[in-house]
Amino acid sequence: MYPSYLSLGFKEVERRGRELFDRLKSCDICPRNCLVDRLSGKRGICRSDYRLMVSSYNLHFGEEPPISGWRGSGTIFLTNCPLRCKFCQNYPISQLGNGKVYEVEELSEMMLYLQRRGAHNINLVTPTHYLPHILLALSMAMKRGLKIPIVYNTSGYEKVEILRYLDGVVDIYLPDAKYSDKNLAKRLSLANDYPEVNRLALKEMARQVGELKLSEDGVAIRGLIVRHLVLPNNVENSRGVLNMIKEEIGTWVTISLMSQYFPTFRALSDNMINRKITEEEYEEVVRYMKSLGFKNGWIQPI
Repeated sequence: MYPSYLSLGFKEVERRGRELFDRLKSCDICPRNCLVDRLSGKRGICRSDYRLMVSSYNLHFGEEPPISGWRGSGTIFLTNCPLRCKFCQNYPISQLGNGKVYEVEELSEMMLYLQRRGAHNINLVTPTHYLPHILLALSMAMKRGLKIPIVYNTSGYEKVEILRYLDGVVDIYLPDAKYSDKNLAKRLSLANDYPEVNRLALKEMARQVGELKLSEDGVAIRGLIVRHLVLPNNVENSRGVLNMIKEEIGTWVTISLMSQYFPTFRALSDNMINRKITEEEYEEVVRYMKSLGFKNGWIQPI
């Protein structure tokens, strides 16, 4: 059945959600492994306790073409994040905690509302730390007729063990691949383990959903799209990311190579990244990507 979660059934999706919710007692949902008791109101590095926080939800037309389609992607921006990226383009949501508290039932209604609006998919942005809530809300929405695919729109900082809870639930993975350099990952996101964690996560996502598949009208129905944001003064980091994807997964992967970096938040005080990227930097990464044999994806003007 399509989406794949319809084959699992709402009872299995609910079971997985409840199992993950129990893990909030000593939270190990993300690679930080904070082990704090979120159920008692404590917060880990993600700054989230047991309460679900959402910043906004609406139709979004600015994603990759097969994600947005012509009717829009049903985007739900979740508040907070396990990473601490200096340059986060969505920092009011991810770092400053902008959003409001919702019940799980209200999240399920958001999903159904977006489907009624004509969304091609439910696009969960920065979902990792709220996975228990998401799965419980999805099971509720399934009972009431949800039948559009889930896009898991993530920083790429994910545990394989937790991603396996999403096997058969998520049809479209949309992860970042930010870093190949652990020192850079530490400097910019306070996560020196990001390259290795991301490598394993991407391999698991690729195993689950495989190559990007489109409907007859060009809308994504299943598969993996990897985003990479080119950073100023860090062409070698981008080369390393592309090398990793080729060596660990293959050149069949669809790459969204992004040029829209601009300095914001704490990037303004870091002289490595306190400017936009140059046309020369971006074009150098584009040429390298093509030389490796990647043919599927998108590049952007600069």
